[in-house]
Amino acid sequence: MFFNKKGMLMLVLMMVFSIILVACGSEETQTEGNENGASGDETYHWKFVTEEFQGQVQYEYAAEFANRLKEKSDGRITMDVYEFGGLGSEVNQVELLQSGGVEFAIVSPGFTGTMVSEGQLFALHFLFTDDMELNQQILDESEALNVHLTEKYEAFNISPLAYWTEGAMQWTGDRPLRTPADFDGFLMRTQTSPLILESYRAYGANPQELSWGELYTSLQQGVVQGQENPIFFIEDAKFHEVQDHMTISEHNIYVAMTTVNTDFFNGLPTDIQDMILETVEEMRPVAYEMQERMNEELLDSIIDNDTYPTEVYELTAEEREAFRELAIPVRDFFIDENGADAEFILNMLIEEIEAAQN
Repeated sequence: MFFNKKGMLMLVLMMVFSIILVACGSEETQTEGNENGASGDETYHWKFVTEEFQGQVQYEYAAEFANRLKEKSDGRITMDVYEFGGLGSEVNQVELLQSGGVEFAIVSPGFTGTMVSEGQLFALHFLFTDDMELNQQILDESEALNVHLTEKYEAFNISPLAYWTEGAMQWTGDRPLRTPADFDGFLMRTQTSPLILESYRAYGANPQELSWGELYTSLQQGVVQGQENPIFFIEDAKFHEVQDHMTISEHNIYVAMTTVNTDFFNGLPTDIQDMILETVEEMRPVAYEMQERMNEELLDSIIDNDTYPTEVYELTAEEREAFRELAIPVRDFFIDENGADAEFILNMLIEEIEAAQN
């Protein structure tokens, strides 16, 4: 096809104009396509460490959390989720979170008891109600926890974003555990928490601090005689294979915290912070459903396991009351050891629990 100079000039101008329109259109589509208003095209890659293995509540929570953030950000936020042991012990993971070696972590307050002493209150037996759904509501709404206890953690560069339960705690042992007398001299494995140790000393036990990564072998070899955990964890970690007895005691609830490094979070753009907080809220009912389903299903698995038979007992109201009477005075130990702020937080939480029951 033949073009004169004028025609050629017009063609060039049209091509340039078309390129400008396409460029403008692409920029507009990119901006409008991000419904969350995330700033620019910056990408983020973070680490999220947990205290459990794939298939267990914490890991599955973190994996779902990561998937939702990736989707909200149109793929600009990605996370590596680590199983227990991938980056060290529970204590190592807390240290990594503090230093910024990881950005996110699910932390059990029991492993921070020597750092944030007020957080040990979760080790108090018979503090929460027997209604697990109500307990989760209290964890979600408590000012004592979400304001005052959170401030204590933030002083150590850790920001709890949510407190949530993995279910009621139960006992396993090499003997039946139905009365305080059954705990006399009993080698009970505990987390690294002075208050947990004191809680079992109140029953007459001889508590032993131990990472759960060493627990199966220690139970098998008789280094310790028993332990406490939610049902799903007992079954999945196979503790029932090396323990002949399990007591449905529900003496406590296992509380986990979704946490983030404080300096890291404060340095993020506001829209990215909002995405994270929105995801935290979405995960509250998801976490509750996960633990409820796993605890129910895996209790049946323990009961029906003929290869590793386990005698399962449920404490009566009278049996639980005998333990409760010994547990209540431990609250005074908590206050005496940890001071006025601990007393303030505990008393506020007790008032919130009582109000929630009325």
